[in-house]
Amino acid sequence: MTDRVSWRKCPHPDGLPHHQELLEGTDWRSLATPYGTGESLPAAPARLLDPDPAVRAAAVNEVSNEVDHQNTIYEATVPVALYFAAILNHPATETGDLDHDAGVPSRHPTRASLLNRLGATAYDAEYLFGEGFLQACPDTRAFRSLRPAVYSAVQPFLGHDHAKVRDEALVAAIPLTEDPGLTPHRAELVEHARSLLTTSTHRYHRDRALHALDAWGHDASDLENANDVASRELQARLDDFDYRWADDGAGGGTGDPPF
Repeated sequence: MTDRVSWRKCPHPDGLPHHQELLEGTDWRSLATPYGTGESLPAAPARLLDPDPAVRAAAVNEVSNEVDHQNTIYEATVPVALYFAAILNHPATETGDLDHDAGVPSRHPTRASLLNRLGATAYDAEYLFGEGFLQACPDTRAFRSLRPAVYSAVQPFLGHDHAKVRDEALVAAIPLTEDPGLTPHRAELVEHARSLLTTSTHRYHRDRALHALDAWGHDASDLENANDVASRELQARLDDFDYRWADDGAGGGTGDPPF
């Protein structure tokens, strides 16, 4: 029988356990999800290393749908995120569809999809709620405590040869550096963000890079295009509308998560 150990007792705060240890050593049945408990896990995470890229792609969506709901972090979200991070450097995650020809890069490497989900979780843990909400969200606090470990897995892919991988790595790394111990790493992210802005047309990626540079005190106006300006102005109008809607008592920002 495999001894069950909690991921919360991981003795390596700045590193990750082996992915198999996470898979077999987590009591998934005891962890809350948006729909009950993680009883159906860990069958789907195990398929993330399947030789078939289509199976891996389906597994990423299946696992994410099992633990994600309305930007809220649940108990099961945390070990899933750790597992995603732990398999980033596994050879199986390097490829995706269109990988049958060695001369053609994979269109959607599994690694990029995993980084995308890690970035979404890190963003949800950092930016959606204020400190008052955070006190009522132990699972969000648990994820935040593990940001150095997750960052240690994401960082090596910031300079990856595949554009999708390195861009998703940057977007994942940005919210992770809200951890006080990781703020010095923002210096290296600045150049990666500027590089993304010279090559990418991805709206979400560009918004995240521009927002980070602005928040960190770097002028990126020379890298903005007309779409960036339009997106920023639209977001400002939406933020103003949300503020006025909440301020007049009509709703918004009054309920405690999870929703």
